[in-house]
Amino acid sequence: MMAVTRIDIVPDVLSVVMRMTGAATETDAVDLALREYVARRSRAAALDRFAALSASWDYEYWRRSRESERAPTE
Repeated sequence: MMAVTRIDIVPDVLSVVMRMTGAATETDAVDLALREYVARRSRAAALDRFAALSASWDYEYWRRSRESERAPTE
């Protein structure tokens, strides 16, 4: 489903987007620009999540737990 929305876009910027992307129509250029924006923000959010996870990561704890897993049990 597509929404019809009237927006003002700087013609020079739209021309550059069309030229850079090879978009055949203005609609295609705007659609592509919006999709790329969403993808970039999604990647940035994922990077932030992984950075937060890695802040609590401790190599020494991981190494000790791996050693205890490998220790022979008799």
